[in-house]
Amino acid sequence: MTHISDPITIRNLTLSNRLVMPPMATAKADENGHVTDAVCDYYRERAKYSKIGLIITEHSYIHLQGKAHPGQTSLASDDVIPSFRQLTDCIHREGVKVFAQLSHAGSAALSKITGQPPVGPSPICHPKQQEEPPAEMTLAQIRQVTEWFAQAAVRAKQAGFDGVEIHSAHGYLLNQFFSPLANQRTDAYGPQSVENRIRFHREVIQAVRQTVGDDFPIALRLGGCDYAEGGSTALDCVEACRLLEHSGIDLIHLTGGMHGFIRPGHTEPGYFRDLSVPVKQAVCLPVLLTGGVTTPAQAETLLLEGCADLIGVGRAIFKNAHWAD
Repeated sequence: MTHISDPITIRNLTLSNRLVMPPMATAKADENGHVTDAVCDYYRERAKYSKIGLIITEHSYIHLQGKAHPGQTSLASDDVIPSFRQLTDCIHREGVKVFAQLSHAGSAALSKITGQPPVGPSPICHPKQQEEPPAEMTLAQIRQVTEWFAQAAVRAKQAGFDGVEIHSAHGYLLNQFFSPLANQRTDAYGPQSVENRIRFHREVIQAVRQTVGDDFPIALRLGGCDYAEGGSTALDCVEACRLLEHSGIDLIHLTGGMHGFIRPGHTEPGYFRDLSVPVKQAVCLPVLLTGGVTTPAQAETLLLEGCADLIGVGRAIFKNAHWAD
């Protein structure tokens, strides 16, 4: 049986326990996306007191085109590396490992934030951004964004992160390609099959692996189900994770899709277990489950029931670094 106190190895990285702080935006970066003292203080406190083995930091944009909101951290240029090094150093001093989450907002971005028109898989407005319809991405643009992910991953490694997480959840760009609600393409990236819908993901994973090397863990956060008519389903999620496993990722992190980190009608601890349980049965990768967990006892129960290999504790840690006392 698995307990929260058990260590776990992801690729060649060993975590001291099975509790994870998942990405949650603080909006405390400066206007250019640099880590500030306020960002460092926030993460230092949680590394010191929250009894976690891994922090996955809030999503960092890989290019200004994909910036989601003011105060978001950036891994889009080399000048941010020193400020991120301060962040990773302060987390490591508390004995906690840390991954950077890499993100492109796609059609969720606004030109008033980015200075550029939004893009997406298809010219369909995002459910949370109805102001500006996105332009459909060309094949050249898809290749460009793939390269941006790879470059951002290298910066994360240079900044002292122990790994990266590729963001394909909560309605951001890669998740938009996975979801039939946002993707109506007719080419090889279109919704005709799950394999097509994650083609972009697999190309990003391959590009990141080529740039960071074989010894650097790569996680992927998948918005596995849209919980909406015509959207991605739990069966799609299982099929996608089987394919992603063979693309070279080391950890799969499951959550909601185009409508965010909620599962309609569910607030119980581990409410995305409808995804994590069948995925855990289908793949050999470690599976991270988040959603609704507020106490160590709840996390322990989910592990003992075999719902996942690691448990993420989000809002409880966001609100209180001493959540586990």
